[in-house]
Amino acid sequence: LLTAVAGAIGTWIGKIYKRYINDKTKKDVVRTCVRAVEQIYKDLHGEEKYEKAVDSVTEILNTKGIPITDLEIKMLIEATCSEFSAKVKEEIDDGEQQKSE
Repeated sequence: LLTAVAGAIGTWIGKIYKRYINDKTKKDVVRTCVRAVEQIYKDLHGEEKYEKAVDSVTEILNTKGIPITDLEIKMLIEATCSEFSAKVKEEIDDGEQQKSE
């Protein structure tokens, strides 16, 4: 009985760990792909850049055997872009503040 309980707990912990690692990997891959698309495809805008990012994320995660839904991709890309925009705005505000001092 103790062995069965220990085995079940081990399996449960393994699933949680794998989910955590997969989620972290998804976030890292999306962040990298968004940065790369911004750098590589400067002549593209809006939906075209989004599609390049989606294609890149999907290909990389499929290669790693990590499943991801279209909704996850969209949410992670939007969150990453929002984070980048906030950083750029912060840098602009800091630059303007330093000029006025």
